[in-house]
Amino acid sequence: MKFRFTGTGDSAQVPCFGCDCPVCARARVIASARRGPCSAEVEVDGNRYLLDAGHMDLAARCERHRPSAILLTHYHADHVQALLHLRWGRGEPLPVYGPKDPHGFADLFRHPGVLDFKAGLKPFRPLLLPSLTVTPVPLHHSKPTLGYCLDDGGGRLAYLTDTCGLPGATERFLREWQPDVVVLDTGHPSSVIKPTNHNSLPMALQIIERLDVSAAYLTHIGHDLDRELAESPPALPANVRVPKDGEEFFVGPMAQPSMALYRMGDAR
Repeated sequence: MKFRFTGTGDSAQVPCFGCDCPVCARARVIASARRGPCSAEVEVDGNRYLLDAGHMDLAARCERHRPSAILLTHYHADHVQALLHLRWGRGEPLPVYGPKDPHGFADLFRHPGVLDFKAGLKPFRPLLLPSLTVTPVPLHHSKPTLGYCLDDGGGRLAYLTDTCGLPGATERFLREWQPDVVVLDTGHPSSVIKPTNHNSLPMALQIIERLDVSAAYLTHIGHDLDRELAESPPALPANVRVPKDGEEFFVGPMAQPSMALYRMGDAR
């Protein structure tokens, strides 16, 4: 399984409009310092699966390699906005899976175009896709939200954004499921004492420690956390990494045995 971060930022992204903090100023002149809307993609045996659809260049990227399916964590705009363009495409319908949410992103439901919205996924009930088993798990957020546990028969990855803490049932499932890699929401810096909707950095690190995984990545990073990481970098555990947009790694047999992953490269 090859995993790629197509976006590691939050809804404001980096640079944040109107902000002159050092990381936003840097991101305006250095492309690799930018963070787009939180999203990712997985490739398994020639099949490409998208995790969320916030990046506005999505239609162009899908023309290069048409996805086999799209998995939406939830229906906030920064996770689905690119579908407003993609839906008017041509060709075979694109299967779209997500949580049960009667409101969703209403205009997409009314005018789906090429998008084939499936019935809402049920937590802990596996979805069988070509070469990939997807188990949805509930998360804590302001809209119905699912994380996705991905298993290609050779490696396991848990993609967990957007969330503030983990529901008890989800954490128990993950302990038993034993992912090789966890990608975890970390939207707030350490200075946020009572986070809402997204984990703070200390909260995320506590979750990773409890799950006892060999490798973890932080995502959904806002510019305030980005600034903390740049100005006073905390001593992160050896198994925790802060990725850039465009970063890739393998999970499973092609990965480094000691780390359960192999980083392909940073954003260009």
